[in-house]
Amino acid sequence: MRPFWLATTIVVVDQVTKITVRTRMHLGDSIPILGDWLKLTFTENPGMAFGISLGSSLVVTILAIVATVLIVVYLRSIRDQHLGYRTSLGLILGGAIGNIIDRIFYARIFDYGGFFRGEVVDFIHFDLWSGRMPHWMPLIGDRYIALFPIWNVADMSIVIGVVLVLIFQKAYHRQRIEMEPTSESEASVDASESPAIIPAAGPSASP
Repeated sequence: MRPFWLATTIVVVDQVTKITVRTRMHLGDSIPILGDWLKLTFTENPGMAFGISLGSSLVVTILAIVATVLIVVYLRSIRDQHLGYRTSLGLILGGAIGNIIDRIFYARIFDYGGFFRGEVVDFIHFDLWSGRMPHWMPLIGDRYIALFPIWNVADMSIVIGVVLVLIFQKAYHRQRIEMEPTSESEASVDASESPAIIPAAGPSASP
């Protein structure tokens, strides 16, 4: 599947599930699926993943939009490159757009604020471990963290995409290196196959 089609599919699935949760559950409701290990728990996240905040929801939204545009531009620049690498970026792109839609439109649609003031709907709750992180850890130090936290289809797509980028990046760079010498050798072959221009001999001078 092409990366942009994959991203579109992720956005559709993400938004259908979020709207279903947003309209059929109350904030804080939790429905057990596999005991306490897997639940549907409706929460809203004004910050980034894992509850990390870099400022107001407007700042987070603008940063997310800029990052998404850069991914689109980069994907277009490598559209003929390694498929696995491009697929990984398609997963990240779909997840990013899914959460951006929440941030831009949800506050307006569900009548709790204006555009760019929305909060991301989270509901997939894996209750594996919870505790307070050490104070020395950057960004999340001294924070209470639930592993895994409550997230959504978009978040899962981003995490899977990042993991796959780490897996495929070596193959992607190796492919690029292999393609560059090929282009140079083809150019040298073309030059060697071009007919040589032999200057015509002029009349020799008589002694």
